[in-house]
Amino acid sequence: MRALAVATRPISEATSKISREDESGLCLQGFLLFSDPPKADISAVVASLVERGVRLKVISGDNRYVVRHLASSIGIDGSRILTGEEVGRMSNDALFSRAGKTDLFVEIDPNQKERIVAALRKAGHVVGYLGDGINDAPALHEADVGISVEGAADVAREAADVVLMRQDLAVLSKGVDDGRRTFTNTMKYISIATSANFGNMISMAAASLVLPFLPLLAKQILLNNLLSDLPAMAIATDEVDLTDLRHPQRWDISRIKKFMLWFGPLSSLFDLATFVVLLAVFSAGQDEFRSAWFVESLMTQLATMLVIRTPGPIWRSRPSPLLFGTAIAVGSAGVTIPYTPIGGLFDFVPIPLEILAALLGITLIYVTALETVKIFYFTTLSTQHHSLHRASRRRPGARTRRHSK
Repeated sequence: MRALAVATRPISEATSKISREDESGLCLQGFLLFSDPPKADISAVVASLVERGVRLKVISGDNRYVVRHLASSIGIDGSRILTGEEVGRMSNDALFSRAGKTDLFVEIDPNQKERIVAALRKAGHVVGYLGDGINDAPALHEADVGISVEGAADVAREAADVVLMRQDLAVLSKGVDDGRRTFTNTMKYISIATSANFGNMISMAAASLVLPFLPLLAKQILLNNLLSDLPAMAIATDEVDLTDLRHPQRWDISRIKKFMLWFGPLSSLFDLATFVVLLAVFSAGQDEFRSAWFVESLMTQLATMLVIRTPGPIWRSRPSPLLFGTAIAVGSAGVTIPYTPIGGLFDFVPIPLEILAALLGITLIYVTALETVKIFYFTTLSTQHHSLHRASRRRPGARTRRHSK
């Protein structure tokens, strides 16, 4: 409770001016108690954000006792505190060092809010700032994601990136999940596309060196790309593993490169195996070769989408109905096209059943190899990540520096 004492004394009606000196000889009438309790569900919201790896910090102009009591009542650790006076004495480098380790910033003036947000961003954190007053505008603008509410001051709403239309902070947890789901599916698409294209580039280059004819015609390549793009677009609707929702993620181009270098050559290896089977075993002609490789290339691309869309075993993570249905439809269409009049428009010929059976066997072996390599890849990646994390913790003063914009 915030308590105010109320005291009175009679004043003559002839008194025209009342000064501080008149506040003497008062009679205590009682106390006014003010309480601004947190929302009933805020503790659950805080717990849900912490569960998702989001660290919560409070920046307030109120005194340390009020802020600490509020923080403890909603599940925020209040043991690490910095006051506005301490922040004012700190250089930017000192604040950069302390900000990430502090949970409560108390007795803070408006200018210091912006400094704190800038220090957190400089320390490598992605910062969301929630505020609704005029004094919050600089901090809202400085944050990676400024969040305000519908009833906030106009300046705060203008400075914010996101305005909550309902007085319900649970939407923040949903926003975190939606953002991570979108990011994860975007990374799936980029990883699959780069590895598939890299593998196809190697295969096409290798085939061009040894074959007396083009391995695929331009219109056949375009048809392959068109068909494979349909399930690729459905990746946006794909299910996301719980582990991807529970931990923050960042863009990492080096991880994309590693992914491409691991899985692209694997695809090329099976393409080359297909070439050997078609030429050495079945003595396929030019049109048969192109028709068979078109089917094999399309089937392996679809298999790649379904297998490496999840770091875990494929049977434990179901794809979205749209992705799975589109992949099945496109795969069926790809196998059927050489036997239809449409296939003739693309210079395809019917594929003998024994070659089609061989292509199916190659695809099944490819799926098995892809699943094995995937598990080994993600296990290696996880081991390297933990090793780097332990090494950085052992080095005195080690930290990651990222400059704010």
